[in-house]
Amino acid sequence: MKLYSPAVLTALMKKHNFRASKSLGQNFLIDKNIIDKITEAAKIGSGDMVIEIGPGAGVLTAAAADLAGTVIAVEKDAALLPVLSEALSRYNNVEIINGDILKTDINDLISRYGDGREVKIIGNLPYYITTPIIMKIAEEKTKAKSLTVMMQKEVADRIEAEPGTKAYGALTVAVNYYFAVSRISDVPKSVFVPKPKVDSTILLFTVREKPPVSPADEKVFFACIKAGFGQRRKTLLNSLTGLYGLGRQEITNALNAASVDPKGRAETLSIFEFSTLANCIYEERNENN
Repeated sequence: MKLYSPAVLTALMKKHNFRASKSLGQNFLIDKNIIDKITEAAKIGSGDMVIEIGPGAGVLTAAAADLAGTVIAVEKDAALLPVLSEALSRYNNVEIINGDILKTDINDLISRYGDGREVKIIGNLPYYITTPIIMKIAEEKTKAKSLTVMMQKEVADRIEAEPGTKAYGALTVAVNYYFAVSRISDVPKSVFVPKPKVDSTILLFTVREKPPVSPADEKVFFACIKAGFGQRRKTLLNSLTGLYGLGRQEITNALNAASVDPKGRAETLSIFEFSTLANCIYEERNENN
């Protein structure tokens, strides 16, 4: 059964009285070439455990199950469970879990089902929760080798943006702290049912063994990034003043020590410059406590 066939997919959903939900961002992939690009980029092998976020109708799930040792598919919408059960009935290496990935302990899934396998995470992410999902995987230090996912092109552009560009922001810096990111392919909206309003992009996130920078205090580093980008039009001096109770003079001292222009803006700083600045703010905080 070619699940990616629009006719097959439509018939399967009709049989189970299923209708795609706009509120859950449900758009189902119907292009085998795109499916293959995801599985090939993830380098799924027979010894791997795959965790799929939002399997939908099981199109990508089936492709992963053909290659992997084990596939754990986490689907939030209970209405899709009968669809998935039929679509994946021939596979004995797939476990379907009805749950919200944002509330799921992914490392617990890995402990329960992984059996020491290398873990790859894949998925066609709902646009409205793409960033929370990526940051959850990063911040919880999920024991996976990589994350190969499709997302709204605009979000992918922000993740890959360069300093000094409009798209560059807190998300860019945070994601690149945890992952090495590669663009696999842009994906037109025409390969989904129902068709979304925007194009998509497949990105490969390879978990870094070690971040590219080593801030003295990770919390201060991320607080500095958040404050800096909190109001993009403000200068760094204005946006950072008040952080950890530091006044304008203390922030000026930190900016000067980091060789950063107080009148500059957060979007001009690389991850390395943010790390240096955060370390200087960390020192100022310690000196004033």
